[in-house]
Amino acid sequence: MRDVLVFESKLALNNLHNFFQIPVTLAVALFDVIFKGKEEGERFYRLLELGRTIDDSIDIYSVIAHREKSLNKDYTVDAVVARIEDVIVREYKKGGSAATVKQAVDKALDGMQSKTGEHAEKAADAIKTAAEKIQEKLQGLGGGKP
Repeated sequence: MRDVLVFESKLALNNLHNFFQIPVTLAVALFDVIFKGKEEGERFYRLLELGRTIDDSIDIYSVIAHREKSLNKDYTVDAVVARIEDVIVREYKKGGSAATVKQAVDKALDGMQSKTGEHAEKAADAIKTAAEKIQEKLQGLGGGKP
């Protein structure tokens, strides 16, 4: 019961932190765009460092720290976004159309999905949907090209 109470308390605390962090980081990022500092985004990145410090001190999953992590680092959100972004940028540089970018993204996602287990189908569908939305936004910005 102790672990449950500690975990739930940490979740609540972390959610409170996120609730405030979202609008504050957006405001600080906008402030950094308008009022340039010594370095690009310096206030935003300082705020992120503070946020990471808070997250690290909350340490939501400390009750299972003794267990081995099951996450494959190749399939984190950052890794998947980086792969999709690389494909989109590469196709854009080649002068690809929205259709060729979509094909390249689909191929990259299919490759990632084939390397994961059966349970990754829902995640792959969500990633494809997100990639399609990104393509639509880029297409709207580029006048037809992603």
